[in-house]
Amino acid sequence: MQDSQNIRVRFAPSPTGHLHVGGARTALYNFLYARKTGGTFVLRIEDTDAQRSTRESYEGILRGLRWLGLDWDEGPDMGGEFGPYVQSARSVLYHSDAQRLLDEGKAYRCFCTPEVLEAMKLEAKERKTALKYDGRCRRLKPDDVEERLAGGMPFVVRFMMPADGEVRFRDIIRGDFTTQNEELDDFVLVKSDGRPTYNFAVVVDDAKMKITHVIRGDDHISNTPRQVHLYRAFDYPLPKFAHLPMILGSDKTRLSKRHGATSIDYYRDKLYLSEAMVNYLALLGWSFDDKRELFSLKALIDKFSLKRISRNPAVFDIDKMEWINAEHFKRLDLVEKTKMVYEVLEREGLIPPAFEVDLSRPVDLKLVPGTESVNEETLQPEERLNSKEFQRLALIINVIGNRLKLLKDVPGKLGYFYRDDYERDEHAIRSHLARPEVPERLNALADDYDTLQYFERDAVEETLRSLADRMEIEAGELIHPCRVALTGGTVSPDIFWVIVLLGKAKTVERLRTATKVYN
Repeated sequence: MQDSQNIRVRFAPSPTGHLHVGGARTALYNFLYARKTGGTFVLRIEDTDAQRSTRESYEGILRGLRWLGLDWDEGPDMGGEFGPYVQSARSVLYHSDAQRLLDEGKAYRCFCTPEVLEAMKLEAKERKTALKYDGRCRRLKPDDVEERLAGGMPFVVRFMMPADGEVRFRDIIRGDFTTQNEELDDFVLVKSDGRPTYNFAVVVDDAKMKITHVIRGDDHISNTPRQVHLYRAFDYPLPKFAHLPMILGSDKTRLSKRHGATSIDYYRDKLYLSEAMVNYLALLGWSFDDKRELFSLKALIDKFSLKRISRNPAVFDIDKMEWINAEHFKRLDLVEKTKMVYEVLEREGLIPPAFEVDLSRPVDLKLVPGTESVNEETLQPEERLNSKEFQRLALIINVIGNRLKLLKDVPGKLGYFYRDDYERDEHAIRSHLARPEVPERLNALADDYDTLQYFERDAVEETLRSLADRMEIEAGELIHPCRVALTGGTVSPDIFWVIVLLGKAKTVERLRTATKVYN
């Protein structure tokens, strides 16, 4: 084993699109391994595809990594001993190493035109054989090469693959691989426009950045034999390889847009918790003991091991991810939850509320289940936030409890506390409000609440049950239409807490409105 202090890993995305779920998992595993071993995590941007690379994608990658909490030790925005960390700024290094291979007779210039290469492709197709460059330009004499160069004839630089023998490498996850050299061709190192190919640039970069472990997706396994040849041609130390299992969609095909959102930005914008996303990404191919599923980032660093990564593909399950998100949200303390939900309500334009809630007396926090250790001091928000509304929101969140699982559900689940155009269930309205006996009952309840001096939970419950007794009906015959009138649906938290947190004025108004609109 190498000294842990010398371990260097890298995440090397191409800025040609969003940070993908698969790329984020690769970055996470590299990050976890570096932090677990006390090594170095390097971020390198592979932007040699000039036509598709964009500044927007580059910034999106950095934004996504930061949201996930994956900080890097060296990179384009931080510098480091082995920079630059953007491939487009490293062309001198590639040309220098390409020239070295040419000088040592391990590479050659190929002048074959696109038409010649297309003819080779058609011939291979007719023969039903694998497409391989036939090596005709490696047999050119030096004078022929010089003549073509003097004439300005375009060329690529190709690696001179050994004609026989084999190449081997060991993968930490998958074991030993052996490839016969005759199965490989003289692949291109430098394109005719002077840009390096992926296989060439990645070897030069990893070697010069002293990367000790290459942890990447298993779609790169086929590239590895060629890269091993390059390491040996340069006499560079060979890194350890670890190829991660593929991530599949629900139909067991490679995860793509047709399966739904695959961008990390999407989940950030939809208000998933970053720690929950990291937790779920870690489980897409890795497990600690096949039982435990909930981890903080700190716990993942402590438990992570390359040996626990599976060889088998992982299936991206949105339901499982949402369950993990809900579990992480459940474990947040009340103050932290309230801050998050407050920000969502602000973003949705629900704060300040469309109506003012006047609690006749301050709600005693000790009477609210789960707030025994919370008091007015701990519920003081940042200066910019409305203190009174912040405390009301904390009570709402605590009363709702585990019904609120995802921040994206906040407008739907809390809307009726903040505005009058909240979501309404038409079936619930037909079942509980559009009945002839309902107006009289709800008007009577509104009258009783309007005269109630102290609008507190016990008082509002006693008032409703006393009215039911006077009317000689079951309390549920008042509770169910009351719930629909106040919340728009048949399911809600404790209805008496809902009444208190809506306040007397809004409760009375909605009860009276329900008797007029739905009958």
